[in-house]
Amino acid sequence: MPLDQIRALFDRGTKVCMAIGGWGDTSGFSAGAVNEESRKRYAKNVAEAVDRLGYDCVDVDWEYPGGNGQDYGQIPNEQKVSEIETYPLLLAEIKAAIGRRELSIAVPGREADMIAFTAEQVPKIDKTVDFINVMTYDLMNRRDNATNHHTSVEGSLQTVDIYIQRGMTPSKMNLGFAFFAKYFTTKDGAQCLEPTGCPTAVLESADGSDTHLSGAVTFETDNYNSNAAFANALKNGKQDSARGGQWFWDACTGIYWTWDTPDLIARKFKEIVSARKLGGVMAWSLAEDSHDWSHSKAVQAGVKEL
Repeated sequence: MPLDQIRALFDRGTKVCMAIGGWGDTSGFSAGAVNEESRKRYAKNVAEAVDRLGYDCVDVDWEYPGGNGQDYGQIPNEQKVSEIETYPLLLAEIKAAIGRRELSIAVPGREADMIAFTAEQVPKIDKTVDFINVMTYDLMNRRDNATNHHTSVEGSLQTVDIYIQRGMTPSKMNLGFAFFAKYFTTKDGAQCLEPTGCPTAVLESADGSDTHLSGAVTFETDNYNSNAAFANALKNGKQDSARGGQWFWDACTGIYWTWDTPDLIARKFKEIVSARKLGGVMAWSLAEDSHDWSHSKAVQAGVKEL
């Protein structure tokens, strides 16, 4: 879709950023960060693309510097140690190249994936970027072997606190919301009567490939109409008030479901965004809530209360 058509969908003054990267799309970052020459060349190309296409800002979504990305089974983390040092250097070059335009980054929600976000490196990163989109979702993924909420209040707060403790400025941080549910196949014979801690089947092969026993379903109308298991989970879901997560275990299929609700979104505004004085919020992704926009409306209500 042309950029001018995108702008027409939003209020005047809304900034449209050029996002680079995403899950599995990291090879360009790794190559660009290697040395000073490659960093300058990469940053120059980014700046030229922004100028040519007319974007207002840049978002760097490297998943993840230092390793644990989609390719970790093929390229072990030991081969990416240098990225811990070169990641903030690449960001600094991009920021210098784009000038007055804002630079943001997307950062992992799981502590295990914060390889490049050490107490030594976070202040350097924080100094360079204008704001930070914290992906406080996918806190359970296919590399786990026991059930857990993928975007709970408790888990999201723990993530935010880790970054703050390592030197991230709270007012630069945007708390992430997930407009999708996740599901995981549990181990044969398991009785998953508690919100978390139930053993799962093998969700990922040794080489890092998907065993297709887990996945995600968005809050879009087609999924409500065509996915009976998803609809059943939403209808019969239970709230884990202590941890702040919605869940359901389907005894017939052995599938564990985990997702966010409007009520839990409201809790996150009070217990995380306001309590930690964060700068704002973000979501992945707006169109995925198109069934009734209940999650989007909850986010809007929370923003109005800030």
